[in-house]
Amino acid sequence: MINSGRQKGVKTMMESFGEIMTLEETAKYLKIGKSTLYKMARKGKIPAVKIANQWRFIKEDIDKWASGNKK
Repeated sequence: MINSGRQKGVKTMMESFGEIMTLEETAKYLKIGKSTLYKMARKGKIPAVKIANQWRFIKEDIDKWASGNKK
């Protein structure tokens, strides 16, 4: 039997992150190339986290970042 208390805790933790996007999804969302986004993530120019050797982007963070970079 699954520990329902633990499941609730995991769900709450995941909900706090909001939508998590892959590099490909984020590139499409921002309408930029994947290689451009990869370079930006690697250089720390865009909010990103590396999980199991793959870049992930929290949509809310990307939206905030994009709003702060308007010209």
